[in-house]
Amino acid sequence: MLTDHNFRPLAFCLIVLACFPTGTPAQLAGAPVATPAVPLLVQPGPRIKFAEMVFDFGRIKSGDVVKHTYVFTNIGNQVLEIENVQPSCGCTAAGEWTKRVEPGQTGTIPIQFNSTSFSGSVVKAVTVKSNDKTQPLLMLQLKAQVWKLVETIPQFAILDVMPDAADAATRVRIVNNSDEFMAITSMECNNASFVPVLVTNTPGKEFELVVKAIPPLKPGSVQAQITIRTSCTHTPILPITVWANIRAAVVTMPPQISLPGGPLATKTLPSVTIQNNSTNSLIINDPSINLPGVDVTLQEIQPGRVFSITVAFPQGFEMPHNLTAALTFKTSHSQFAEVKVPVVQMPRLATPVPISGHVTPTTGTPN
Repeated sequence: MLTDHNFRPLAFCLIVLACFPTGTPAQLAGAPVATPAVPLLVQPGPRIKFAEMVFDFGRIKSGDVVKHTYVFTNIGNQVLEIENVQPSCGCTAAGEWTKRVEPGQTGTIPIQFNSTSFSGSVVKAVTVKSNDKTQPLLMLQLKAQVWKLVETIPQFAILDVMPDAADAATRVRIVNNSDEFMAITSMECNNASFVPVLVTNTPGKEFELVVKAIPPLKPGSVQAQITIRTSCTHTPILPITVWANIRAAVVTMPPQISLPGGPLATKTLPSVTIQNNSTNSLIINDPSINLPGVDVTLQEIQPGRVFSITVAFPQGFEMPHNLTAALTFKTSHSQFAEVKVPVVQMPRLATPVPISGHVTPTTGTPN
């Protein structure tokens, strides 16, 4: 029997125990209770997963050959096969990659990038083909910021020369990014139609190359090479390519009228556009064609600048044999007093020859 004398110590102990919480030290500290890890579900079939799809080389020097290895895992339950790895251009190459990867295992794809001839921000792609039916083609990317010890901005000297221009010029900045002082010792151009002139903006560091085109120049595309020699040990010769587009005063587009094989199934209305690139206004008159039953219509789209001539070929038209056909018109420009646009027609399709008789399946000979 509990007496009052025995009950008092027991009650005191119960009160003391109630003041202290129960649990593990981590629970008492308020830390979250870790739950058992749930294993990842294995995907059905072969499944490819890359650790990274994009890799950035950062800042590299032009001419450096840099490499990176992409790592992938087969998260499926069947063998993964990498069928092909195709870089987007010749500057990027794939090494010997892992061809077969068992479920749960990893493979690698080594990629090499040659930064020669590149400058500034560069992004290249590599296509990976596998037997993963959910994503048979994946696109990997590599990035780089390529810088040159000596940089030309833009990379080429490009001129667009109008027919009546007294001269034409373009500018290229030459920037020395190295710590070495650079002096230009000489310049030469392999085409006398272009004259290079050098201007120093910052001694030893930055220059401006002015490329002038000297008329007269024949219409068409013209290329030249300017060779600059410097005092730098890393860039003793700096080549700069010049591209020039010399525009003709009068341009006809297209230069030839082409018709489908005759006789024409429907009425056909091809047209040619005449563009005046000279400074003087142009007049076009007397459009004609040496084909019977064919009509021509002249329209001035932009006064003195742009014209259109439509040629109407009737249904059933077929070019006469042994006839050289041409659309002809006259202009007020002395160099293009008369312009001829050839007209050609595709050969008539051969008519199939019917086969007479019956061919037996067994012998293949007619009865």
